[in-house]
Amino acid sequence: MLENDKKIISVEILTPYQLPELKGGKVTIVDVRAKDQSDKNYIVEMQVAEVGGFDKRVLHYASKSYSSQIDRGDLYEKLNPAFFIGILDFEVTQNKDYISRHKIIDTETVENFIKDIEFNFIELPKFNKKETELETIIDQWVYFIKNAEDLEVIPENVKDEGLKKAYEDAAKHNWTKADLDAYDYVFMREQDDRGRLTFAQTKVQKEIAKKFLNSGSSIEIVAENTGLSIEEVRKLQFKK
Repeated sequence: MLENDKKIISVEILTPYQLPELKGGKVTIVDVRAKDQSDKNYIVEMQVAEVGGFDKRVLHYASKSYSSQIDRGDLYEKLNPAFFIGILDFEVTQNKDYISRHKIIDTETVENFIKDIEFNFIELPKFNKKETELETIIDQWVYFIKNAEDLEVIPENVKDEGLKKAYEDAAKHNWTKADLDAYDYVFMREQDDRGRLTFAQTKVQKEIAKKFLNSGSSIEIVAENTGLSIEEVRKLQFKK
């Protein structure tokens, strides 16, 4: 969760790309960049196979994202913090926990004087919690990322609307063409029903508006009492 309730205000999903020098075959990278209300930058990368020089590449990637915020001659004060978040289907750290946070610190005092760049790794092989053991929203999201392909229903303890939508979208990827056609048909019928209801409501509003107009009420009064716009009421007046 973001500190001090900061909310993400922009998200940019970049084109997935292939990395060379792979240790275990081809790998697709899903690269997402986001920014929160305080202009902090987040680089989120999902990677399924380890690559050569991974640590150096991550450092280069985050540093470049940080330094590219300003042009030559700009004040350094304009630089905003950059956070790298790697969601990895392989292990890279000695930390036994599935999530680790890496900062630049003084090796003796553990002082974090240089704060603006931070690295966070979520190592999926280390995540072994069951559905009943999920304690935080991060647990729930990581459980989804690791197990979504095998899940048939949304777990009962999922309350976050964004996560619910993610489960629904993931499920659609496993549907057959017949399933998708049926879903689209139901959605179309629901849209039709809403359209018919809206049409009926508008028709009633117009009938009431006509009665107001026939009684000599002004266009403004008719609009205020029927919910129609002044332009809609004016058109009805001309049709009298």
